[in-house]
Amino acid sequence: MSWIDNMWYSPSWYHWPVIVLLLPLTALFWGLSGLRRVLFRLKLKTSIEISVPVIVVGNISVGGNGKTPLVVYLANRLRQEGYHPGVLSRGYGGEGASYPMTVDADSSVVMAGDEAILMRRHINCPLVVDPNRPRGAMRLVDAHKCNVIICDDGLQHYALNRDVEIVVMDGQRRCGNQLLLPAGPLREGGWRLNAVDFLVLNGGSVINAEYLMSLESGRLINVKNPNKSISIKSLTLPIIALAGIGNPQRFFSLLHKKQVKIKEQISFVDHHVFREDDIPDGPVIMTEKDAVKCTQIAHDDCWYLPVSASLTKQFESQLLHKLKLVAANKKQSKRK
Repeated sequence: MSWIDNMWYSPSWYHWPVIVLLLPLTALFWGLSGLRRVLFRLKLKTSIEISVPVIVVGNISVGGNGKTPLVVYLANRLRQEGYHPGVLSRGYGGEGASYPMTVDADSSVVMAGDEAILMRRHINCPLVVDPNRPRGAMRLVDAHKCNVIICDDGLQHYALNRDVEIVVMDGQRRCGNQLLLPAGPLREGGWRLNAVDFLVLNGGSVINAEYLMSLESGRLINVKNPNKSISIKSLTLPIIALAGIGNPQRFFSLLHKKQVKIKEQISFVDHHVFREDDIPDGPVIMTEKDAVKCTQIAHDDCWYLPVSASLTKQFESQLLHKLKLVAANKKQSKRK
């Protein structure tokens, strides 16, 4: 873990002087974010209502908590239930020339961002990237005729009105030292968890009304040649583990759990833009999110480990029930 991660999630005595020095900035962040919520609550800032149900999948802390696998799970599960979902992404790290931008099989990571390209691989529904979330949501409804929107991240983006809020939390790190940025990892205080519809825990042990999400891994897939795959159990030589995600340690721990022999662990910041010299020689295993950025620069012995989300039947049934109620209310409002 980095020094900042340690300060946020497992602070020792020598972290606290720095935390105290950062508290004025945390107070400023608290004041500005609180003011912004009040402006939306008083309707001095506009929150756009969409004609179809909007599900926001987000978190109250920075860093990767497992939102993308959950969004993929929701998109595929809702299609099985007869919905025509659309996924909305901010496209972090992308440099699209114009928005809203529909992401298709030919879209590049440079234009759409790594998370959008990763989701495109695994969902069979429209995917739109737009930093302006209300505009992107309306594109999914108007151009793609979606009848439910799944918003990847955006819990704090109140300009888009939402009907269902799902928070994903790292089951090991949870809320860390419980402090707001920059002294802690939180975008909003822990009180916010009491206001959401579903709290999904990525690993760990659930308490109260939390729902457990587990990530199931598949076969290792070659980064340069996706038609080539091997079983992770077939590995005999030590490998180099590489990750540029919000919590690289979670990926390394997964490999250890799979009894993979690791001779070196290399971590980068989330959404790192990889260069050829970032990838060492020898057998390398990386995350799929990193792999989508390394297709052109990876060597022949680079592999990625895909993961998919699995949730409980209780979560599924309660989400579908909530969604039916929301859809019925929206239809009734249209008639008035």
